[in-house]
Amino acid sequence: MSLPYLRAALLSFALVSSAAVPAVQAQQTAARPPAVLVADDVYVTPDRTLVAEGNVEAFQDNIRMRAKRITFDQDSETLTVEGPIRIDQGGEITVFADFAELDRGLQNGLLTGARMVLNQQVQMASLQMARVNGRYTQLYKTAVTSCEVCGDGRPPLWQIRARKITHDQQEQQLYFEEAQFLVYDVPIFYLPGMRLPDPSLERANGFLIPSVRTTSTLGTGVRVPYFFMLGDHADLTLAPYVSSSTRTLGYRYRQAFRNGRIELEGAYTKDDLIVGTSRGYLFGNGHFDLPRGYDLDFQIQTTSDNAYLVDYGLPDLDRLQSEISVSRYKVRSAFRARLINYDSLRDTDDESLLPTIVLKAGLERRFFPDAIGGELRVGFDVTGLHRTSNDDVFGRDMNRATVDMSWQRSWILRGGVRADWEIGLAGDAYEVIQDSTFDNRIDRVTPHSALKLSLPMTRGTANGGNQFLEPLVQIGWSNVIGPTVPNEESTYAEFDQGNLLELSRFPGLDRREDGLAIAYGFNWSNYARGGWETYATFGQVIREEAQPDFTQSSGLTGTSSDLLLAGQLKMGNKLAVSARTLLNESFGVTKAELRGDWLGETAQLSGTYLWLDEDAQENRTDALSEVWLSGGYEIGTGWTANANLRYDISDARATRAGLGFVYRNECVTVDLAVNRRYTSSTSIEPTTDFGFTIELNGFSVQGEKEKYRRSCS
Repeated sequence: MSLPYLRAALLSFALVSSAAVPAVQAQQTAARPPAVLVADDVYVTPDRTLVAEGNVEAFQDNIRMRAKRITFDQDSETLTVEGPIRIDQGGEITVFADFAELDRGLQNGLLTGARMVLNQQVQMASLQMARVNGRYTQLYKTAVTSCEVCGDGRPPLWQIRARKITHDQQEQQLYFEEAQFLVYDVPIFYLPGMRLPDPSLERANGFLIPSVRTTSTLGTGVRVPYFFMLGDHADLTLAPYVSSSTRTLGYRYRQAFRNGRIELEGAYTKDDLIVGTSRGYLFGNGHFDLPRGYDLDFQIQTTSDNAYLVDYGLPDLDRLQSEISVSRYKVRSAFRARLINYDSLRDTDDESLLPTIVLKAGLERRFFPDAIGGELRVGFDVTGLHRTSNDDVFGRDMNRATVDMSWQRSWILRGGVRADWEIGLAGDAYEVIQDSTFDNRIDRVTPHSALKLSLPMTRGTANGGNQFLEPLVQIGWSNVIGPTVPNEESTYAEFDQGNLLELSRFPGLDRREDGLAIAYGFNWSNYARGGWETYATFGQVIREEAQPDFTQSSGLTGTSSDLLLAGQLKMGNKLAVSARTLLNESFGVTKAELRGDWLGETAQLSGTYLWLDEDAQENRTDALSEVWLSGGYEIGTGWTANANLRYDISDARATRAGLGFVYRNECVTVDLAVNRRYTSSTSIEPTTDFGFTIELNGFSVQGEKEKYRRSCS
């Protein structure tokens, strides 16, 4: 380091001097650190003018200025800066200029040939720039863009030209006067005044990105959302959607509280699809932290008619579920109480014959008695089902209360064999209403016990990986003492690796497996170097007596269940494939499922294949075979294509299909999509949906800017 440079660095020239300003201003400036000036050469002229030349840098708070030459007049307390000039403020604002006159705190002044860059996204080039009170920046005859600006004179993809732009740094807003929007230097529209947020602002009143949507049922329409800030903890978005066939007002309300949050969204509609009737929907959810560790959650889902969600491109649900719940989960206890209302959107369902109102509550406690060891579990479960119909049998209501106590303990035997033993007793009390085929009061008791033996084994492989193998067998017994009860909760059962070792493989408590059963199988896994992981499960259940309440396609009918085969293959976050199938006694497939996800450098693909055999008990008269596919591919720089397909193989027809293209660079995003729904019902017609949106990047918080930045070459 040269001596002049060292002398200048040590000088740390105090441009702010309390003796040179009034008392009030001195108090304000005393709280701020003094400006620091560093240069190759620093000297003071006889008329008390400080001159810094060569690699000049000045610091004041979070402001850093670089220039070729700085002159400080102590009498007028002004800085004259000769460029090229660069001023950085906190990494969010960068200013380039040819010449500047600034005050000693770098807060006020005038710059010529200036260009300002906000958050490394939006750049504004002007003939003249003025800084006022360290808060406002005024730019005159300015061009604004977030596109790459090349030095060969080619215009950017888009830009906004204005007579004057004012940047309010405190409010993080840009105010335009006499603005023109241009695409490749071609004027598109003119606005006498407008306001846009700067890139660092996350929330502000104003319009959001509009979109154009065309459907075969609603025609072409425009959706223009507007965002309202309702304080620091609440906001409202109104989104009018108007086409030749509809007038819709969408809305979304969000609010955060000290101990929770709520979010509501919906729409109110008048359209030509159902003349003379108002339509709409309301979805909502919320969560609140209650005292003593309890949580309150609620969910609202309601719509005016069965077809509304499909007509307006909303989530295509077959059933709506509204509920409120209170829960608390601790290390040794779990509690949850739920009140649920179901609303079917299937035209074939008779709502009055379905249990639309459901009450569920459950409490489980764990104890660890020292005298006998192991773990003691005590559970209490209550369920109530209500139908609106008053018809006998078909309008049945039912209430159930269940108490279940079990004791579990494990041992490690010789040779590494692990033994797990469980013994317990469950009691059920039922109240059956409006069903003459059952008694009004039914009580049942079910003692149960199970012993599982397993031999976990592991070994290292030649390539540095590890393999695990666990053969297992379980002998289980239960005895249901009491009459048969209505089947309300266990109409659909499924055999999988999750319930292979369960004493009852019914999903609900109104059905329990009865008698002696043996389950056997093995679990195998392999962890190889390079991130490869492989899992496999095999299992079967053999019973003393068949269980008549299992459906044919559940894989659990007869004294011997189907053979369960399940596996998974994973390679880091690049590839994941899982498969599960059931084989009957003739090794014929009764159920098959295959799922996969692949993520490459320029492409991604997800798919699911499902095959179910016919089953009259599950209202399926024909075999079901379907495939779902979705994927995306980077066609070129900035261009991405995506597609999705749902195909009914058994009927040899597509039920859904979609195709979309997205173009994205550093300053614009264009999204074009078309989707087709082929299925129909009494309330839903096949529809084709076109969507189109254009987003100007830069005026919001963006990610991966460099990934899509174009080159000037």
